[in-house]
Amino acid sequence: MIDLHCHILAGLDDGPADLDASLAMARAHADAGVRRVVATPHVTCSMPNDAPGIALAVAELELALAAEAIPLRVSRGAEIGLARAVELDDPALDALALAGGPWKLVEAPLRAGEDTAADFRRLQRRGHRLLIAHPERSPAFQGDPAVLTGLVAAGALVQVTAGALVGRFGAPVQRVARDFVHRGLVHVVASDAHDTTRRAPGLRAEIDAAGFGDRAEWLTRDVPAALVGERQLPAGLRAA
Repeated sequence: MIDLHCHILAGLDDGPADLDASLAMARAHADAGVRRVVATPHVTCSMPNDAPGIALAVAELELALAAEAIPLRVSRGAEIGLARAVELDDPALDALALAGGPWKLVEAPLRAGEDTAADFRRLQRRGHRLLIAHPERSPAFQGDPAVLTGLVAAGALVQVTAGALVGRFGAPVQRVARDFVHRGLVHVVASDAHDTTRRAPGLRAEIDAAGFGDRAEWLTRDVPAALVGERQLPAGLRAA
């Protein structure tokens, strides 16, 4: 499996504080059957990480993984806050793409805002291919699936968090996440892991527990592999 949304880099955001904690997360990923993660530290106005700093942190983690013989591949990326994504110019956004490809993981805001859908559309009009992170937790999408449907129709893809499918963010978020899956609006399930306890790595067990085991390979292997350049997009999906 491939996990496209993971806060595994030490000291960059609200993920692990040090390299030992990063390695503990890496072991948990590998134990859960994940072979590759994209490290996606927050890039926001309050956490202004940039591509060079992320690349250095990935290189440090890669060396440690090799030294510890942990079978996990790490690629660089970012979880870009929507407001920050709108502010950044196109070259800066491109430098934060998932695994150096064309797709950007852009966070659905966790607070209500009138311009959320409009801001996503602005990024689409600028030519960016968007993977929308955890819309099941965003007020902009929770009450009206049509908003998300419109962005998907325009070429966006959608990532929900594995824990949301099994109620770790509460029953209302669980209902929305499962509804999005049933509507065919979900293309990727990722862990959004920050540690090994409260928000730990894990994909397949959560998908199976939610009753979507028949879609697990598509959500955790087929589409993620395409977004990091390992294969073509599956039939039925189109790039923006």
